[in-house]
Amino acid sequence: MNDDGVDFVEFWCVQVGTRAVPGSPLLGLAGLCLGHTARHFGRLSDEALALAESLAESLAARAEAEPTDVDGRAVDGYDDVRSFLHLW
Repeated sequence: MNDDGVDFVEFWCVQVGTRAVPGSPLLGLAGLCLGHTARHFGRLSDEALALAESLAESLAARAEAEPTDVDGRAVDGYDDVRSFLHLW
């Protein structure tokens, strides 16, 4: 991927992450992909960053209530976002 790829990836991650129904495994996938995008490109738009954070928080809260029903990939993706964008 070249530097123009970040816009394409972010667009589709945001589309999937905002349109998928609650409980969909696509939410975890969108969060994970945003983490990979942050690692690869070293940046995310404000919208993509907010989505990654929202997905991680929402799924982490659900995991506490019912761990067998949650796709933890969004939480892993947000850990990557924080690490690679130095947001610790």
